[in-house]
Amino acid sequence: MTTTQRALGRLFNISVGAVPADAVNAAITGNRVHLKDCGGVTFVVVASAGSTDILDVDLQQHTVATGGTPADLDIITTYFYQDETTLDGDETWTAATQSPAASEITNVGSASTEQLLVIEVGAEQLADGYEWVSLNVPDLGGNGTKYVAILNIVHDLHIQRAPNLLQNLNA
Repeated sequence: MTTTQRALGRLFNISVGAVPADAVNAAITGNRVHLKDCGGVTFVVVASAGSTDILDVDLQQHTVATGGTPADLDIITTYFYQDETTLDGDETWTAATQSPAASEITNVGSASTEQLLVIEVGAEQLADGYEWVSLNVPDLGGNGTKYVAILNIVHDLHIQRAPNLLQNLNA
């Protein structure tokens, strides 16, 4: 397999939305992703067990890479998650729906379990003038700890390149 045939750079690019952090201690602000040269982004959230607080997330759209005008991206009607005491690869996905469409998802799974959450955003779903998105985790407050990490998987790349030639996802 040559470098240009790899899935990374041909099918997708990936970045860290947020390194593992305790969302009970403070809110987690996700890194922005520029959707200019792709079809969309899939946010993958991993959350630890052991807290009395249940996972919540908030999807935002932005006008620029830093600063600018953030706004709720009220498009989430369906999302998928896995929820188990110990995520070990034998779980099945649960499809969850909410109406009306919102930027927030609250109470994913149960507090004492680990969660894997997937949210998909199409570039065409952003409002006019918005090109960046981020996924944030509010301060979950309460007791204990709940470590959360986010990966941003950009897909349907308009410009395919060898992995070492991909531009950063906030450019």
